[in-house]
Amino acid sequence: MTRKLHTLSTVTALFAGLATAHGLPATAEAAPTGQTVAAQDVSPSMLSAMQRDLGLSEEQIHRRLAFEATAARVELRLSQELGSTFGGAWLNEDGSQLIVGVTDEASAALVRLAGAEPRRVARSKAQLDRVMDELDRNAANASASSIHTWYVDLPTNSVVVTAADSVMSKFQAENFIARTSGAKDGTIRVVRSAEAPRPLYDTRGGDAYYPGNARCSIGFAVNGGFVTAGHCGGVGTTTSGHNRVAQGTVRGSSFPGNDYGWVQTNGSWASQPWVNNYAGGNDVVSGSSEAGIGASICRSGSTTGKRCGAIQAKNVTVNYSNGPVYGLTQTNVCAEGGDSGGSWLSGNQAQGVTSGGSGNCTSGGTTFFQPLNPILSVYGLSLTTNGGGGGGKGFVSRLNGKCIDVPNSNFSDGVQLQMWDCNGTNAQKFTWVGSTLQIGGKCVDVANASTANGTPIQLVSCNGNRAQDFVLSGAGDLVSYLANKCVDIKDVSSASGAKLHLWDCNGAANQKWDYR
Repeated sequence: MTRKLHTLSTVTALFAGLATAHGLPATAEAAPTGQTVAAQDVSPSMLSAMQRDLGLSEEQIHRRLAFEATAARVELRLSQELGSTFGGAWLNEDGSQLIVGVTDEASAALVRLAGAEPRRVARSKAQLDRVMDELDRNAANASASSIHTWYVDLPTNSVVVTAADSVMSKFQAENFIARTSGAKDGTIRVVRSAEAPRPLYDTRGGDAYYPGNARCSIGFAVNGGFVTAGHCGGVGTTTSGHNRVAQGTVRGSSFPGNDYGWVQTNGSWASQPWVNNYAGGNDVVSGSSEAGIGASICRSGSTTGKRCGAIQAKNVTVNYSNGPVYGLTQTNVCAEGGDSGGSWLSGNQAQGVTSGGSGNCTSGGTTFFQPLNPILSVYGLSLTTNGGGGGGKGFVSRLNGKCIDVPNSNFSDGVQLQMWDCNGTNAQKFTWVGSTLQIGGKCVDVANASTANGTPIQLVSCNGNRAQDFVLSGAGDLVSYLANKCVDIKDVSSASGAKLHLWDCNGAANQKWDYR
């Protein structure tokens, strides 16, 4: 208990610091008169679509997006600190409160300390995930015509299996479930599904492209090409662009199992950091920080334009007729045939590419997307953001106007980062991938996972260690999750070549950064 109280003080400081920076209390309710909310750089078309589909004012949208970004980082830290008692986290229906499931009262107290609302649950998220894994291992026994999806439903603390409404479907669902431990303790519940999801072929999210004679859609631009749905074409398929000009070749593709792929484009095509907004302009892409359950999200597709809603569940298995696809995210956003492969944005953060769904945009529907960050990781790609065509932006010091820099563009493990005159080269362009900062295929890292003042800030191969998790607060502090300390210019030096290290956050100019 003592250890958890000590470590959770880090969470409290993070939540309070970020909320204050955004002018937010611990929930996203109205701030006192005179307070302002630092908004994401969200396009007018994104605001318009969210106003239409979510019924929010512009001020409410900015407030919600700011709170969602804060809540996602608090969720990550709480999941690490609570361990086996963590029951998952989600936002309430209007996105104003982070709710965290816990299995004991001691953990509930720690959640309150972090500024979130605890909810006692019977099962931890780890227990629910184990049942989900059992269902996935048994996927071959799930009839696609009867059993449509299965996923962990955190708000109800259960695993949901959706099935068609027939006697045969009910029998097949019960037989499928009976093979898991969740059938014995009531963890699994069956929910009626009106329609089987299907891959949505013939789509364009940003712009149309043509793999052979079919038509699909670009998800997001990356270095050297773009990502899209895997069911659009296998490796080696040649593509042409929306104008039917030769474009590129599919270099990676996975479907079923996953539903992702990437196309390498030729020299005639330049990667751009935006998505077609179907309103005569573009939505700018600034990064790929993953949004949480309950967060707002918008989809772009050539058939139905831009549509918005909320994230309902993650790690969903969808049992397509082609075979099951694992790890999808479920939303209440509608889609129709022709929308597949399209782009998903939460605020200005890229989330994934459209896989498939059910229903339509007249009566409503359910749509699933393949999360983006695993695609980038599998193929070693960098998302193109509004920091430049190659992706990434620079960190500019408020002390001296210089940029964080990789010395001599040497991206080897163990190279300590420094300050240098801003020059726009790839040695100064950093990209957020989740809570990691990446450059040159490596991650920014706290040397030896140390929490001591003076620890070098270096480059290391990305490995999932908490020493590679950072957050840039609204106040301009680049904070290590591991140490709850700031990235600092050594000796408050204004000279080029000054090294970066870890130090207690103190609000000084040598710890303040603008990401632009």
